[in-house]
Amino acid sequence: MIRKDYPIYYRKLYTGVAVIEMNKKPADYRIDFSIEYKPTGNKDIIVSFIDSIDYPLIPINRELKHFISDLDSNDALPD
Repeated sequence: MIRKDYPIYYRKLYTGVAVIEMNKKPADYRIDFSIEYKPTGNKDIIVSFIDSIDYPLIPINRELKHFISDLDSNDALPD
């Protein structure tokens, strides 16, 4: 993952590759995602796929958002 330079301190933009296993077969998909920190302490995570994906996006987005949130909570994302 690579963090993109963005001048707003409460929003972080990243680009990377998500390795998603569907039907026991891994596939790589390029993604962009952002994490916006709200004044209430909540995080808003938005994921965008650069590559087209042949699978329902709602369950994949839900899992990616959870995974990204865990990475952020554990300080595993690049600064």
